[in-house]
Amino acid sequence: MSRLRQLPESHFVDRIGWLRAAVLGANDGIISTASLIVGVAAAATTQHDVLIAGVAGLVAGAMSMAAGEYVSVSSQSDTERADLARERKELADNPEAELDELAEIYVKRGLDQPLARQVAQQLMAKDAMTTHARDELGISEITTARPVQAALTSAVMFSVGAAMPLLMVAVSPTGALVPIVSAASLGFLALLGAIGARAGGAGILRATARVTFWGALALGITAGIGKLFGTVV
Repeated sequence: MSRLRQLPESHFVDRIGWLRAAVLGANDGIISTASLIVGVAAAATTQHDVLIAGVAGLVAGAMSMAAGEYVSVSSQSDTERADLARERKELADNPEAELDELAEIYVKRGLDQPLARQVAQQLMAKDAMTTHARDELGISEITTARPVQAALTSAVMFSVGAAMPLLMVAVSPTGALVPIVSAASLGFLALLGAIGARAGGAGILRATARVTFWGALALGITAGIGKLFGTVV
């Protein structure tokens, strides 16, 4: 048995597409809904009104995340398809120039000219389009844009994230809404940062601190605005 078979490698890059959308959705759900709740609660509104505002924020936010992700990732997908169509035409019209171009890419990566040309010839003989998409355009199966997947993942995870501070509103006494929702939301954000880092194989401490800091900043600003306007009104 070869050494490669004895030592299988585990990578996380194939999770980039859905993991990015999931973390973004859940993070946005927690921060935006918790900030909305804290801002409204700081303005001395009733618990019922705070809950209604939170639910409205959940629904609107989930729809916004789904639409935004779908539109943005679709734009990326359109660009990829246009580049692939252009590359396919160039391969059909001038394959020798495309071979030279591919060989030059391998030279820049460290191969000498004869070996680079040999590698380019063999790869193009097997699958020229896939080879040029990957090595010239940087488009691969892992990085390919998936609009529907991104939209659904973001919407679902936004709803999950937003449901957490809403649950705190339902179980907290009216007078303690702001501190309880704030503390619980920061705890949820820290947990999300740790889970996201773990799923992506990154450092847990840095990811947790990063997401918690920005969440605390958002909560603090909205609480201050809610308090200010609540007092003025």
